[in-house]
Amino acid sequence: MANLEQNNTSADQSHFKIPDIKFTKLFINGEFVDSIKGRTFDTVDPRTGEVIVRIAEGDKEDVDAAVKAAREAFDHGPWPRMSGFQRARIMLKFADLIEQNIEELAALDCIDAGKLFLWGKLVDIPFGARLLQYYAGAADKVHGEVLKSSRPLHAYTLKEPIGVVGHIIPWNFPTSNFFMKVAPALAAGCTMIVKPAEQTPLSALFHAHLAKQAGVPDGVLNVVTGFGHTAGAAVSSHMDIDMVSFTGSTEVGRLIMQAAATSNLKMVSLELGGKSPLIIFDDADVDKAAELALNGILFNKGEVCAASSRVYVQEGIYGEFEKKLIEKAKAWKLGDPFDPETRQGPQVDKKQFERILSYIDIGVKEGGTLLTGGKPWGSKGYYVEPTVFVDVKEDMQIARDEIFGPVLSLMKFKTVEEAIERANNSKYGLAAGVLTKDMNVANRVSRSIRAGIIWINCYSSLDVGFPFGGYKMSGFGRELGLDGLHKYLQVKTVMTPLHDSPWL
Repeated sequence: MANLEQNNTSADQSHFKIPDIKFTKLFINGEFVDSIKGRTFDTVDPRTGEVIVRIAEGDKEDVDAAVKAAREAFDHGPWPRMSGFQRARIMLKFADLIEQNIEELAALDCIDAGKLFLWGKLVDIPFGARLLQYYAGAADKVHGEVLKSSRPLHAYTLKEPIGVVGHIIPWNFPTSNFFMKVAPALAAGCTMIVKPAEQTPLSALFHAHLAKQAGVPDGVLNVVTGFGHTAGAAVSSHMDIDMVSFTGSTEVGRLIMQAAATSNLKMVSLELGGKSPLIIFDDADVDKAAELALNGILFNKGEVCAASSRVYVQEGIYGEFEKKLIEKAKAWKLGDPFDPETRQGPQVDKKQFERILSYIDIGVKEGGTLLTGGKPWGSKGYYVEPTVFVDVKEDMQIARDEIFGPVLSLMKFKTVEEAIERANNSKYGLAAGVLTKDMNVANRVSRSIRAGIIWINCYSSLDVGFPFGGYKMSGFGRELGLDGLHKYLQVKTVMTPLHDSPWL
């Protein structure tokens, strides 16, 4: 494959000097502390498979300590009692500190998650700062409304912080997902416990350090590193956590809902998996369409919940599109994510690497045809070649399951009706794309597909002000925008009798 040379750049030959790891302990009540049991676990560099450092392994007892600190900070601390303007000033300082440490944070996500350093430096880390700035701007604009009554009553609503929140974040976008949850919860006046993915704990601990520097009071933001089945389960089932916000797989989301229901019926927000369709009509620009489709599946090595893993191309341009897509896929550059020329780094860990390869094997056994890719790449690390399947049927696992890797199923369709039906033939409903010059078609299809976000003549575009979340088994609740703030607020109605009022 062109530009897929079989020689990984080793860690000691990297294009960037890796920073020293400063923070490896739990962050509870404003201090970095060892886990109560003293346990640690390895965090691994997916470029090489080598251990970066050992991290404190939090368990139920550590979650209890973090919740106790967060509860005290909420019930008696200054954060919920500050004006929105005061919280905003601290959040803006927090954002400034993120921007001052962009390179180090991007490097941490690079060595922990295999993310492209340049992308992290230019997009991911600045987006985290932008989220803090956006929600800081909303912090002093949280208000209720005066209600119109049909009886002699005066009534109004208050919007109050929901309380102690448990955030469980995934490994594919460690910084973006951290602040998609933490920033609006801070603006709302909540206190919180963050459980980062065990694969990517490094940047979360650094963010906790910066929060302390910015002036976030002790106990407001706590970070407990550890495993999902222990620390994550303790967050989900904790009787003194008022809400849990989770981004990750549908399977784990179901477990979190069960834990919330059997504990204290805490509120739950879930942003889950996807198997998103990209529908390309005959009038689309073929070269642009091939580029969008490839970026839609290979961006962040396919470890994206909204990846365009099902691509439907209308029969009139299918042959030309397939040729363009394969040509571009073969020119895709894998390698050291610190190299600015690299477009695809390693999968996050060995487990995910093996999962992707197993799905590729399943696709071949089910009758799919590999047009390109399908193999590991390089002599070390967890790299998978860009992979394109054709001859894919709707009932195949590769067309139905979320693979979360650089694996695309390419399929042909005839009519608008067929495209809509096949796009909706999924248990997921996170995102979809439509490429066409006909706005009547674009409007019809975008209103017919059951998904939380529809991209027309673009793909994977997000903005801090645009709500993002799923239909069906892709979850419920929204990140980003004012919807992402409102879910951390309770609505309270207050009323009092009116006596001798001249009007209602």
